[in-house]
Amino acid sequence: MPLLILLAFIVVPLAEIALLIKVGELIGIGATIAIVLITAMIGTALLRAEGLAVLARTREAIAAGRLPVDSVIDGVCLLVAGAFLLTPGMMTDAVGFLLFIPPLRRALAKWVFRKMMRSANVDVTLFDVEVDVDAEPPGGPRGRPQGGFETGDGPGIEGEFTRLNEEEDESREPRKRPRSKGGSPWRKR
Repeated sequence: MPLLILLAFIVVPLAEIALLIKVGELIGIGATIAIVLITAMIGTALLRAEGLAVLARTREAIAAGRLPVDSVIDGVCLLVAGAFLLTPGMMTDAVGFLLFIPPLRRALAKWVFRKMMRSANVDVTLFDVEVDVDAEPPGGPRGRPQGGFETGDGPGIEGEFTRLNEEEDESREPRKRPRSKGGSPWRKR
């Protein structure tokens, strides 16, 4: 980690300065500054367009009842791309523009995910079991779940419930919940 911080804050800016000096010697300082400004403007326009597209895909996924995993990955990559494009320099601009290429974003995300999994700092829990509410819970009443999903070492919630028969359910009076005017308290009025 200390090496990564050294690269990010010392080596990259020094390399950017050296590249800008070389390009300035070849094409002139005015043209070099123009290139840096133009790439920043183009990057900002691309970032806005791609960001709105990612937001639209996120909304579609949520409306369809799917997790917007790809959209989140795209959003993070676009955030990093925006930071690179707004940083003055040609190397960072090149990396920023590369992050606008969707197949490259996916490949980078897979590579980062594999690295995280190998580092053993990530615990992934997969739920791919169909639940039958009338059946006994997987692994027995208080046992560890078997097959289909694993639980991590983190906190868990145990509980018991009783299913009411249809006759008992009909005889009970429905509990009325107080409603506040204006819907959710989290929405602006």
